[in-house]
Amino acid sequence: MNIQELYAFYREHPVVTTDSRDCPEGSIFIALKGENFDGNAFALKALEQGCSLAVVSDKAVANEWEQHPLDGKQLMLVDDTLQTFKDLAREHRRQFAIPVVGITGTNGKTTTKELVRAVLSQRYRVMATEGNYNNDVGVPKTLLRLSAEHDIAVVEMGASHPGDIATLAATAEPTCGLITNVGKAHLQGFGSLQGVVATKGELYDFLSTRPGGLIFVNGDNELLTGILPAGIATERYTQHEAAAGWNVCGEVVACDPFLRLRWRAADGPWHQVNTHLIGSYNLDNALAAVTVGLHFGVTPELIVQAIENYVPSNNRSQLVNTSRNRLVVDAYNANPTSMAAALENFELMQVENKMAILGEMRELGSSSAEEHRRVVDNLGRCHFDVVWLVGKEFAAIDCPYRKFDSVDEVKEAIAAEGLSGYTILIKGSNGTRLYQLPDLL
Repeated sequence: MNIQELYAFYREHPVVTTDSRDCPEGSIFIALKGENFDGNAFALKALEQGCSLAVVSDKAVANEWEQHPLDGKQLMLVDDTLQTFKDLAREHRRQFAIPVVGITGTNGKTTTKELVRAVLSQRYRVMATEGNYNNDVGVPKTLLRLSAEHDIAVVEMGASHPGDIATLAATAEPTCGLITNVGKAHLQGFGSLQGVVATKGELYDFLSTRPGGLIFVNGDNELLTGILPAGIATERYTQHEAAAGWNVCGEVVACDPFLRLRWRAADGPWHQVNTHLIGSYNLDNALAAVTVGLHFGVTPELIVQAIENYVPSNNRSQLVNTSRNRLVVDAYNANPTSMAAALENFELMQVENKMAILGEMRELGSSSAEEHRRVVDNLGRCHFDVVWLVGKEFAAIDCPYRKFDSVDEVKEAIAAEGLSGYTILIKGSNGTRLYQLPDLL
């Protein structure tokens, strides 16, 4: 059974599962294999529970199947089930001659994706990545949600190693796209900032091979403009009116604490937007959404409405008022670039009784100690009343701030001492589990 035959089978059974605990009747089970699991071990169980076809890579499973087949069920043996999953998703994506917007970047890609989705939804029926399903499993799952009811797709792509974006772009086959920014993240996988730039730039490389490929680019980011492929069409957004060749220009009006901004197209008037976003660093994310929206014919008025109505969630720059404190919750993830931006924004907030609870940053490899020291040095220039640091990387640094080994110790301190009347920044890598704190504060 080749990929065309598999896709023909999928057309008759259009539900794919990778979880043997969730096997809708007639669905296709793909036995993915990871470091800590092997779906092959559950393939026959998936068929027994309702799947009509199991795609496996283990010959022993195929041999067992040949000895005890189930009537009306099929098994497909392949070399690589993950690659087959990607190939199936790409074949499905190719059935739709619609624009596909690819989005990647070190920081802000999920927020930008949600803003782009909100703007385009003012005019189109949009299929977009849900949550952060942006890896080599999430992207195929996203593409398989495409249907005839969709006019446009917005696909987020994440990366932690060189080649990841090239692989995801080859699966999603975007027609246009953008890189939000590049910064120090996943350095354990990338090796250096240059490795991050090169990997994110794989999206540009792919688009340069596509007829009519288009890149939306932050014209102020020299790392991004410096890797633009020659001859490709671009649409630029900037924070500087004096910059050359821009399509959209914008600036911060205020952050008190929500971002207020204004923007205009090259040939149009200014439009003010009162967002629910925390942090001036979100200006570029908003301008990216404006630029994409204008390209696809969304009116300025509807763009303003979409961005104003967007409310962030999932612990991404959320402002939460509790009965005792005001929280700036940015606990979904952290890397040196996003941590510096969060501290800068929190420093600029005109509030009293500032407190920062910061979790360590993961996957920084040999740069980890240096980057955590840089955070501590940065804190020394901030005017925060209380600082709590969480994790072993901070524990090794000599500094005057209170330290905790884990979020459980922080929870105990909150329960014992109580905190009231503070504005609290909560920022850390997802693995530190600081997202458990807002309900206690």
